[in-house]
Amino acid sequence: MLSAFTPELIVAMAVVIVVAGAVNGLAGFGFALVGTMALATAIDPTTAVVFMIAPILGVNLSLLGDLSIEDLQTCGRRFWPLMLAALVGTITGLVVLDRVPQGPLKLGLGVISLGFVLSTQRIVPIPGLDRAKDGCFVESTAGMLGVGAVSGLLFGGTNVGVQLVAYLRSCNLSHGLFVGVVAMVFLGLNGIRIGAAGALGLYPSAGLAVASFVAVVPAVAGVAVGKRLRTAVDERERRIVVLALLTVIGVRLVLGGLGIA
Repeated sequence: MLSAFTPELIVAMAVVIVVAGAVNGLAGFGFALVGTMALATAIDPTTAVVFMIAPILGVNLSLLGDLSIEDLQTCGRRFWPLMLAALVGTITGLVVLDRVPQGPLKLGLGVISLGFVLSTQRIVPIPGLDRAKDGCFVESTAGMLGVGAVSGLLFGGTNVGVQLVAYLRSCNLSHGLFVGVVAMVFLGLNGIRIGAAGALGLYPSAGLAVASFVAVVPAVAGVAVGKRLRTAVDERERRIVVLALLTVIGVRLVLGGLGIA
């Protein structure tokens, strides 16, 4: 494990960021998940989560090109309870993040990674999942407050926001509105998370904070590379690459969290 801010650590982080960006460009998702989980196998998980905030913000900035003022206004009026609850949950997740021991945090990140793979492939059916979706994934103030709070808590502590995306997809939005809500939620949350992480002292050093912002460049470059490769790889192969990568990372994190590796 790399424990100091060394040239080797910088190179390892840069490689992870580029690969995560390429995965996102190739498959259309996975930057935060792959990047955070991979970094957590080499450095302190808390540091990995915080380090990824700025690069995630940089990658999501590309969504701004698909937005209009009308979309922003419509999204704000329609989904303000979701965004407010997600904000509160995210700040809470960051506060809790600094209090969770490294072993359990690694184990939790590994379980999330493997759980994402299993749920995506529908390998393990989850009893009551459809009923929960019908009951919770509804476009009501109460539903948005509940989903936003729980999803924000998980996002704040792990960088995983697939629950919010799944909820928004369930709302039958047009492409423009869907992109608008995703942009407002994740760009807004990540912008606030940077300030909150600094205020809470989650960045272990000024050098790492600067490196996090510098990492936006390789992240965006990786996304561009992945987009170029997209035409050469079909959808099935893209999913296999992403899920295989997350499986390997997830197993490594679980073993590390259990003190086995």
